[in-house]
Amino acid sequence: MAFARPFGKRGARRMDRIGAGFYVSRVAREDVLQSGLESIDDLIAQLGAQNYVCGRDLGTVAYLALTLGKPLFLEGEAGVGKTEIAKALAAMLGRDLIRLQCYEGLDASSAIYEWNFAGQMIAIRTAEAAGAADRGALQRELFSDAFLIRRPLLEALEPNPAGPPVLLIDEVDRTDEPFEAFLLEVLSDFQVTIPEIGTIAAQEPPIVILTSNRTREVHDALKRRCLYHWVDYPGFDRELDILRKRVPHATQALSAEIVAFVQSLRGQDLFKSPGVAESIDWARCLVALDAVALSPELITDTVGALLNYQDDIERIAGAEPTRLLDEAKGMLAGVE
Repeated sequence: MAFARPFGKRGARRMDRIGAGFYVSRVAREDVLQSGLESIDDLIAQLGAQNYVCGRDLGTVAYLALTLGKPLFLEGEAGVGKTEIAKALAAMLGRDLIRLQCYEGLDASSAIYEWNFAGQMIAIRTAEAAGAADRGALQRELFSDAFLIRRPLLEALEPNPAGPPVLLIDEVDRTDEPFEAFLLEVLSDFQVTIPEIGTIAAQEPPIVILTSNRTREVHDALKRRCLYHWVDYPGFDRELDILRKRVPHATQALSAEIVAFVQSLRGQDLFKSPGVAESIDWARCLVALDAVALSPELITDTVGALLNYQDDIERIAGAEPTRLLDEAKGMLAGVE
């Protein structure tokens, strides 16, 4: 396989270095137009067609990220849709989604590439049995494309017939700071160096989305090279719209009660407030039970689908479901 080099066959896509090292394609705007995204409203509508309900603020920064070719850094509480927008964008654009799930101890070999050591050992033993004498040729064969295991970052840099993929670097706050610095270096030039092969660079940079649940502060050096957006809990109307799209079998009245109850619950002193993802899971559970309306007993029986910590479950035990449900119904009365 011939690896892509900077400004190779697609040299017409000239790249300008901006800011502190990120590349932006001069024809990024053209790519957006070819996807039918002529405005922020177009993007919001097309995301809606993928069942992703996007607010104007997030739609604006996502549109700019696509138009300018800059990475998008999304920060916010867990379960508010940061990961889902990457999936929706990939589906909308017809691009592959490549996901790098971050965790403590993540290193370059897990994120970029590894060598197939088992395959290399078999090749060595086969060569020895055959009496191969050319050690140089054997070494070149061992460290060739045939034995290279591609990990997410390398996959995202390679040419793709469908166009540059969407690279999701999920929960980057879970990594160690050294990996964060390494990631910054990789994204600065959209290239990696494999000592045995050389430098591999993207002909066209991928669409990069980074997410963080803010378990720790991500360094400013990474943030300032991206377009930044804080993804907050949605308001009542938008969360209701999300629920209707994701759980269409729930009745309109039940969906409204779920949203009102969850929004009341977020106002409590909880260790982990439920996100939109938990609202959707809870709604699916209630539909599976053929529920048409909330009751204190039903809430108590199914609260494990909504809250993930025993301390939080105990905090709303007893008379709390009744009080919160009354508060939710009062909210619905105000909306009507």
